[in-house]
Amino acid sequence: MRVVILCGGESAERDVSHASGRSVARALLDRGHEVTLVDPAAGVPVLAGPLQPGAAVEEIAVGKEPPSPADRQRLQHRMHAALTGGPVLELLRGAELVFLALHGGWGEDGHVQALLERARLPFTGADSAACAAAWHKARAQAVLDAAGLPVANRVPWRPGTREVPRAARELVAAGPVVVKPVAGGSSVSVHRVDSLPELELLADAHAGEELMVEPFLPGREFTVGVIGSRALPVVEIELTTPLFDYAAKYQPGGVSEVCPARVPDGFARRLQDMAVRAHRALGFGADAYSRTDVRCDGHGAPMCIEVNALPGLTATSLLPLAATGAGWAYPELIQRIADLARPSAR
Repeated sequence: MRVVILCGGESAERDVSHASGRSVARALLDRGHEVTLVDPAAGVPVLAGPLQPGAAVEEIAVGKEPPSPADRQRLQHRMHAALTGGPVLELLRGAELVFLALHGGWGEDGHVQALLERARLPFTGADSAACAAAWHKARAQAVLDAAGLPVANRVPWRPGTREVPRAARELVAAGPVVVKPVAGGSSVSVHRVDSLPELELLADAHAGEELMVEPFLPGREFTVGVIGSRALPVVEIELTTPLFDYAAKYQPGGVSEVCPARVPDGFARRLQDMAVRAHRALGFGADAYSRTDVRCDGHGAPMCIEVNALPGLTATSLLPLAATGAGWAYPELIQRIADLARPSAR
């Protein structure tokens, strides 16, 4: 096929997305496809291509810190212009498949998917409605809760507009809490907070942002990928830090990831069932894929933390690790994701 890979973008996960895009490009070239790599937010959007099978694609490292959000408006302007007209849109129209390797922001909240749907272009992953449902963590958890899935208590908070909500004060009084943006990925701006003064200090750093406060779950952490309607083997995330934050995810030594997880078969099946149910509850169909993150409370009971509509796709990311546990080489995983993206399924 002629495949255009969209990566980079305007979010805080821009670096991770570049790394995913290049990994996907190498896999598709390995499977015999023609590939063009595009960053719609870049000044020169076409990064490489069209590349023929056998071509080399350079590696890219993920930095220790996420990119600054200061220039996000400029990147958004470029991205919108590229996807709604001009040579990038024509390139997309000439492709047989658009492979989305965008993480966060418009690439994962449904914006890009809606533009591609309007243009009637086939693309990988969930549709715009499912992406939007999963992207807002508080709303997604409300949907999962209504579907009977276990989730932690959560309190919305927008610092700068009002004092810390009483319910959030009660949570932090009962023990440590986690504070994070309601929309975002790669664990950017996730904080563990142990006291009310610490919580109040976050108000200045996150004034005007929509945050979510929830109890810190001290138990084991797992993640389960779903491809179409099939749950992959469970991955356990063994942390060397209290939180699976940006640095732990993308820097050596921050975390150990074990697949298949060393848990009883019945518990693994329970986690897989939770992931499939979460996938379906948020509107992910048989043409989509997702990754559900789970953390256990102090009694070992698993709680759904979030569902990722476009999880990392570097060769060492969690979803590819789970695929390896299922016996799939990385290029096979990428081909399976591409095969799900049937134009008729939209």
